[in-house]
Amino acid sequence: MRRPGFPHLPDWLVYLVVVALLVVAAVTIKRPADAPPPPPPMPAGVTETLAAASPFDPAVVVKTSASPGQGAGTAFSVADSGVWLTARHVVEGCRSVAISIGPGSGVAAQVRIDPDAETAILITRGGSPALPLAPDVGLKRGLAAFHPGFPQGQPGEAASRLVGRERLYPRGRDGGSEPVLAWAEIGRTEGLSPSLQGLSGAPALDPEGRVIGVTIAQAPRRDTSTPPRRPRLPPR
Repeated sequence: MRRPGFPHLPDWLVYLVVVALLVVAAVTIKRPADAPPPPPPMPAGVTETLAAASPFDPAVVVKTSASPGQGAGTAFSVADSGVWLTARHVVEGCRSVAISIGPGSGVAAQVRIDPDAETAILITRGGSPALPLAPDVGLKRGLAAFHPGFPQGQPGEAASRLVGRERLYPRGRDGGSEPVLAWAEIGRTEGLSPSLQGLSGAPALDPEGRVIGVTIAQAPRRDTSTPPRRPRLPPR
């Protein structure tokens, strides 16, 4: 029995309205299931060009050594064939190294330590699309950088501004210093703990998503990274 004042709507019209509402919801509501919220947006603007590295740059002593034989960090692809870059202390001293591809699974990697830098090359059978490297041009103070990786074993990201150059003296390791870029953290993924352990080896990306450095250490009031270099691949 049909009530007066309420006309019967065709079934196809009801279905059309429901589908339209679902499409609108799918387009407007974007909640990535595999990524945490990003760090806050950064203010725009850069200043003067950064001078070249110098022996007279301020020195900083940072503990970069992980537990002997144990390390966890971030690596990123620099060649589609299976070449990855990470921080040296993440893999140094480990008997075996693997790149995690999921819970409880990984791909074995060969390790090549860079004798002249706080970086290491990992080689696997098969790889992922490489991140683009930024052109070798003068960097400017205030340049924005993003450091995506796995701090504390969870996906997360830190955001920073370039503040200058320093010379890194790794604590607990014999040898000289290394010129590095110093960044001031200005934001991070919501909920990350004070320590960014596990972010070592992460790429430092410019606003265009190009690699401008490798994240190697965190120190009070600063983060440090070493500029990327074209990997020198030894014979397999």
